Amino acid sequence: MKHVADIIVRPLITEKSMDGTASKRYSFEVRSDATKPEIAHAVEEMYAGTRVADVRVINMKKKPKRMGYHFGYTREWKKAIVTLTEKSKTVPFFDGMN
Repeated sequence: MKHVADIIVRPLITEKSMDGTASKRYSFEVRSDATKPEIAHAVEEMYAGTRVADVRVINMKKKPKRMGYHFGYTREWKKAIVTLTEKSKTVPFFDGMN
């Protein structure tokens, strides 16, 4: 069984993800083999008082990148957009960002 700290890699801080915090929608980078129920459980365990209403998952594909003559690809990763219930507490990490 995976530990909850291993499922969520890091929170995503972008303009679009910060706009979603007003409606209790938070974005995280998660392990590529994590499932929706595991992600929901990990968020509820890591941030006390939160209740997950919905989890949406996006597999981010690799993109070609170049630096001069050398070229390669970015890595593939998985993004989870977690929506909390109305009566749920907010995620404290994102509170100081706005």
